[in-house]
Amino acid sequence: MSLNVKIRPCRSDDAETLVAMIRELAVYEKLEAFAQATPDALRTHLFGPRPSAEAILAEQDGVPVGFALFFSTFSTFRGQPGLYLEDIFVRETHRNRGIGKALLATVARIAVERGCGRVEWSVLDWNAPSIAFYRSLGAEPMDEWTVQRLHEEPLARLAALSPSSFGMTSE
Repeated sequence: MSLNVKIRPCRSDDAETLVAMIRELAVYEKLEAFAQATPDALRTHLFGPRPSAEAILAEQDGVPVGFALFFSTFSTFRGQPGLYLEDIFVRETHRNRGIGKALLATVARIAVERGCGRVEWSVLDWNAPSIAFYRSLGAEPMDEWTVQRLHEEPLARLAALSPSSFGMTSE
């Protein structure tokens, strides 16, 4: 593990740093056109009254060098919660120093402490270095599963089909 690495929960004042690293991740994944996160959006959805996800930040000598963003899931088959790792990223100049492993180990510790049965994530199929890294930690591919996604217009169209009798209330 890298010396002088501190992993800590992200705070609202880290929003700009997170957005900068999200953009770096998007460039690495060749998905920069899809990176729409803003500091205000992160402040609302990560640090607002009803957080949708959590993030941890890796700092080396006080400088932000990586992050992991995750949220709670639930397995109906296991009957217990899990964590979904939405993104993990280490800045290029700080890779191969154990920082990614420290971030993943911290997410794993959080999962164990919360009684979660698993941690899951997706990886782009062309990202051989990350896949090799995950396998070295004991991660197993879910080859029989494919990710499905609804967003933008198809999501709105399907939502419009919901029966009006389904009364959603906020807590």
